[in-house]
Amino acid sequence: MRDADVPGWWRRLGLEGLVDVHVHFLPDQVMNAVWAYFDQASEHYGTAWPINYRTSVEERLKTLEALGVRAFPALVYPHKPGMAAWLNAWARDFASVTPGCVSSGTFFPEAGASAYVREALEAGTRIFKVHVQVGDYDPRDGELDDVWGQLAEAAVPVVVHCGSGPIPGRHTGPGPFGEVLRKHPSLTAVIAHLGMPEYVEHLALTSYPNVHLDTTMALTPFTEALMPFPRSLTSRLGDLQDRIVLGSDFPNIPYDYAVQLSALESLDLGDTWLRAVCWDNGTRLLGL
Repeated sequence: MRDADVPGWWRRLGLEGLVDVHVHFLPDQVMNAVWAYFDQASEHYGTAWPINYRTSVEERLKTLEALGVRAFPALVYPHKPGMAAWLNAWARDFASVTPGCVSSGTFFPEAGASAYVREALEAGTRIFKVHVQVGDYDPRDGELDDVWGQLAEAAVPVVVHCGSGPIPGRHTGPGPFGEVLRKHPSLTAVIAHLGMPEYVEHLALTSYPNVHLDTTMALTPFTEALMPFPRSLTSRLGDLQDRIVLGSDFPNIPYDYAVQLSALESLDLGDTWLRAVCWDNGTRLLGL
């Protein structure tokens, strides 16, 4: 499948389009820094990672529109203290002037995190993103306890990159975030990338009632070459039809957007499963 084929693909499923919960738009200087990091991917990851949609903001939005991505967040995340509140304000402003964009936010273990997360929630933020590996912090940090509690009470989802892929961090893996869930069992969490490469352990976290996993980059040929998904777990994904949600990592992917959808279809879990993953679950999580 090519990108030009994507609208026909979701129309065949009887959908109105796609809902993608893992899309990134960032302030230009931050996005440029992210792209500069990926330019050195061979050094960091041992493989090249060319950004497939390295275009202007306007062009990227046109691409999503052409694909039929009807709703998406502009996921932001800090790598140091003092960034999160500013990124939250930027993300709210971006969503307010961007059709289809859902207001998103983030946080960092720092004084004031509880206050700016409360402010973001009161301003209508509908999804948060945290990146344990990039932020290099422990999600169990005491500064975040009230934040997790606020999100659990508000039933606002948080996309959590806690898996150890593509490279491990000091606090990645299912253990640290698993302890967060033990303390806040009602938290609506979306484990990014199907939890790669600890797929089994992160799927097990769906024992908590509101834990989901997004498909971001998982199952694609690029990722399968690095961190293959055990095919013995395919039926488990089928059983979790209401907990798996479409994510792509657009624009920071080294292949066409359509590749992610082809990877999902190749699981042969049926059209009902695809409809749930590509529309129903994302619509519910984002409150659309």
